[in-house]
Amino acid sequence: MMLIGCGVYAQQPISSLQKHELFGRAQGTTYTITYYSTVQSISQSSIDSIFNIIDQSMSLYKKDSNISIFNDSKTVKQKLDPHMLKVVKESFRVYRASKGLFDITVMPLVSIWGFGPQKVTDIPDSARILETLKIVGMDKLKLKGNTLIKKVEGVQIDLNGIAQGYTVDALYDFLIENNINDFIVEVGGEIRSHGLKPGKIPFKVLVQRPEMAGEGKSYVLKLENKSITTSGSYEKYREVKNYKFSHHIDPKTGYPLKSQTISVTVLANSAMEADAYDNVFMAMRPDDAISFANAKNIVDIYLMYLEDGEVKEAYSSGFQKYLLTD
Repeated sequence: MMLIGCGVYAQQPISSLQKHELFGRAQGTTYTITYYSTVQSISQSSIDSIFNIIDQSMSLYKKDSNISIFNDSKTVKQKLDPHMLKVVKESFRVYRASKGLFDITVMPLVSIWGFGPQKVTDIPDSARILETLKIVGMDKLKLKGNTLIKKVEGVQIDLNGIAQGYTVDALYDFLIENNINDFIVEVGGEIRSHGLKPGKIPFKVLVQRPEMAGEGKSYVLKLENKSITTSGSYEKYREVKNYKFSHHIDPKTGYPLKSQTISVTVLANSAMEADAYDNVFMAMRPDDAISFANAKNIVDIYLMYLEDGEVKEAYSSGFQKYLLTD
């Protein structure tokens, strides 16, 4: 998923370590990798190769990708490559933890509402939505070892709500494997850091305010060995016949979410986890989102929401420890 809302602050190194940057376009968005090392040891081609491998696994825009093959009507079951297997396993975990709010089988709903690879000009009627809901729900999938099985004919999956976070984690692992210890990776606004900048300075991330939230304080967060993603109802939408709707589709009703929440920022140990849960919190009432984050104690969140026409803010009990107060 393309997520907008996190901007990385950069400072010049103050030691013998040199700052190196790699940047470009991939997965329909931009990426930046900043690392500190005595030599430039990571090549652009090695990074591009990682993106290409993951796209071959999970890109809905590649007709020969593994996910496109699984989504073909003729496919009943498929052995998953290691990347797709990790993402599907995490998807099942978050599906259970969120009681179905996170659901990768929304692909048919995403398509009929015009957010898939195929162009759609109208909006679906209630009969088509009800018919489509018959093939939506992760209870209609079974993972047996490394094989994903369709229990109902016509089930299709969309991993865009988690795969970009996984890509950040894959780049993170690649840098660690190549003995890079101080870096920050950003893909489409999804970020993960490791170590510190020279001088033992933590990486800093700005949580931007969407325009509809109006003027107000923007938080700067310290990011030490953590991941952060931001998702919002403002970031991707369609408008048909004066009906404006978000790309966040409710897997239970089949309709775009009508959420009070304008944006949610999630901090987690991995980018894949943060990416998945920002979808969950967008689907929840603000009070329920805060309660869920506090009870689970695996992620911290900051959200902005509308109440009686006013923009309000809320955050989980652990969020304040990330705030830069200098």
